[in-house]
Amino acid sequence: MTAKAYHVAETVPHRVDAIEIGEAPREGARLATLGQTITLSIEGLKDFFFADWRRDLIDLLVIAAAVEYCDLSVRRPAWGWARSFDLLVAVHEEEKWSSPLVRSTLEEALAFLTGDRWTVSFTERRDPVTKILPRRLELDTPDKIIMPYSDGLDSRAVAAIVENQEKGGLVRVRLGSKGVDSAKVPRKKRRFATVPFDVKLGKRQRVESSARSRGFKFAVITGIAAQLAPVDRIVVTESGQGALGPILASSGQSYPDYRVHPAFTRRIERLFQALTDKAPTYEYPRIWSTKGETLAMANSLANPPTWHDTRSCWQDSRRVSFDGERRQCGVCAACMLRRMSMHRAGIEEPPSRYIWENLRAAEMEEGAVAGFSRMSSAFRDYALAGILHLDHLAALSGADLHQRTVRRVARETADALGVEMVEGERALTGLLERHRAEWLDFLVSLGNRSFVSRVAMVSPWH
Repeated sequence: MTAKAYHVAETVPHRVDAIEIGEAPREGARLATLGQTITLSIEGLKDFFFADWRRDLIDLLVIAAAVEYCDLSVRRPAWGWARSFDLLVAVHEEEKWSSPLVRSTLEEALAFLTGDRWTVSFTERRDPVTKILPRRLELDTPDKIIMPYSDGLDSRAVAAIVENQEKGGLVRVRLGSKGVDSAKVPRKKRRFATVPFDVKLGKRQRVESSARSRGFKFAVITGIAAQLAPVDRIVVTESGQGALGPILASSGQSYPDYRVHPAFTRRIERLFQALTDKAPTYEYPRIWSTKGETLAMANSLANPPTWHDTRSCWQDSRRVSFDGERRQCGVCAACMLRRMSMHRAGIEEPPSRYIWENLRAAEMEEGAVAGFSRMSSAFRDYALAGILHLDHLAALSGADLHQRTVRRVARETADALGVEMVEGERALTGLLERHRAEWLDFLVSLGNRSFVSRVAMVSPWH
């Protein structure tokens, strides 16, 4: 499925030129100037290109940044979903990028991920990116596996599980402002610790929040890390609800969210194969498990991770701080899945981790910490959306009404993973059954007077 099949794209494409300072943009193009709007991080490049300088991979980083600029700076249409982009990017190796195979695999990956129509063309750079000299790293064990690492629940849990199974060789690639054991690992042994580019957009320029391009950004970063390590395997940390839930229970007119689905990463594999003749393999060891099952498995290890300083909340920390302390809201979809999964895993968390300390309260307003003054209708909307999302996933289990959706996603996932359709449908059916059991058990633990339980009882999915 792409934008062509989902919603007809806007007929006039948004023209964007990611070109060098002093170059003239095409007529009517938005200008994303390299070195100003799009900048490469010196520290990030040192962290990545520690042993080899690859101009094709530098170009791929710039393309990912240009895609992010397009995605965030152009609002989706009021009716429908798809936009149309005509993107021009200055690269070191214009001939390689302009080859039909490389261009087509790039455009196909972007269209499948974002639900938009993409035409990408290239021009030769006038001034090459200044080469960062490789530096020697003191490594204790040979690299075996790359893992995208955000230092959240899934990252910590799956890293612990994989380390226990593989007995070393796991390389964490940071995807956020935390992680990669930065305080523990000496600089001379640290790699992939900084996202190597930045896109500067003012508040008025950043107009689109769906941000599907984040999936391309993080897939490219981990794929580049695999090229440079070098290793062949990339482990994706998402459990079943995270990888499949956004596709099974997509809302309204939105295009399904494939950011961590294997159907998208298979397209990234094909892009790397076309560009470099060497493709990594993205693995999904927890895709048929619930988040609660993954946490329980990690928590049962001889040396389990710590959980108290992880964060799942979608809300800006400024909105959910209280008495000078950064908290999580506790009611958005990410927080609700976290709390249900921690309940399933038997991991206790103090209520003070959340603004909504008490989910057993009869009214939502009564569940917030006493003295919280920033209650708004937006929080109520987030809570309703979070409850209904988990309830919708639970309602997919065993319901004849939803079998077509379940079978479609099972078929698509099985095909991407290279397993038989029957096996994929059996695995997805089992995942949904266990999610439903976890959700109902969580609701029982809150009591039938809880505002969470009362919203679920009148959910349209029942």
